[in-house]
Amino acid sequence: MTPAARRALDAAGRLFYERGIHAVGVDLIAAEAGVTKKTLYDRFGSKEQIVVEYLADRDERWRAFLAPYLEAAATPRARILAVFDASRDWADGYLTKGCSMVNAHAEISDPAHPAYPIITGQKAWMLALFTGLAEEVAPRAAVRLGRALMLLHEGALVAHGMHLFPDAIDQARGEAEVLTGAPVE
Repeated sequence: MTPAARRALDAAGRLFYERGIHAVGVDLIAAEAGVTKKTLYDRFGSKEQIVVEYLADRDERWRAFLAPYLEAAATPRARILAVFDASRDWADGYLTKGCSMVNAHAEISDPAHPAYPIITGQKAWMLALFTGLAEEVAPRAAVRLGRALMLLHEGALVAHGMHLFPDAIDQARGEAEVLTGAPVE
């Protein structure tokens, strides 16, 4: 990616997250990035493709952020709780308005939109992650536990983004400890 395209993607990502995807036009993205609209269209082709690139980039950064938390966890239960720990730490810098995928889905619910598979794919990946981790803790109840952990996690992200109460992610982590049979600290 050229430096101008990277600036455009960074500006688009910030603007989409702060203001909403539909509220941000290519003129504003170009102005914020210090590039021309021609540069945007040459690199991305359309606003829809900028949205796709933004969401794919955000998902890729989340997965890279999460990986060391999972790698450092010594037990299956610790790996489950590590997802919540990573989410709490990610939230400190990247989730002032909640989950970008949930926010994007509120604006893009049409399965024909090119960003839709990125949005739903990220959530499917998270469910598969929780289910896989649950398999290590409770093999006969992995699907049920994985879904429960996913619901806790997603609910915590929404509550955090809406500022409903403090420490939503930590509270969800505590509930995950109970669900997995780990002692509550």
